[in-house]
Amino acid sequence: MLSEHEFVRQIRQHQKIIHKVCHLYVDKPEDREDLFQEILLNAWKANRTFRQEAAFSTWLYQIGLNTAISYFRQVKRKPVQHELDEALQLPDLSDDATEKQFAALYKAIGQLNKIDKAVVMLYLDEYDYAAIGQFLGITPNYVAVKMNRIRQQLKQTVQPD
Repeated sequence: MLSEHEFVRQIRQHQKIIHKVCHLYVDKPEDREDLFQEILLNAWKANRTFRQEAAFSTWLYQIGLNTAISYFRQVKRKPVQHELDEALQLPDLSDDATEKQFAALYKAIGQLNKIDKAVVMLYLDEYDYAAIGQFLGITPNYVAVKMNRIRQQLKQTVQPD
């Protein structure tokens, strides 16, 4: 278990992970903020059981992905509203040309199912097939098969015939 100070420091250091998960799984900014808060809340609750056997970033990815995947399955559950430290707010990236490219990629990835989104996100963050498989509970070979299918699907979506 991390102290409160260390937990906040680690979250600040690795908050891009949460932003990526939020951006891939929800479209509207207010929903991204809700999901961001839900991931933070779940990470704080799970901090008691964090054994530091894996890197904090790996652990945070798992919390984020699990939260995002189950976020919309829970019909009556509403996230607890807390004011976030200004450093943890979602950045406004709407005017940046690079972000427009990312937006096109995110849009194409957004059309994938929830598991495929997770595979792509982890792959883009340079996790190997074994690590991705461990995150998602599938074999590395199945990750490779999924990646080939996802590449084909994204290519068709981004560059239609």
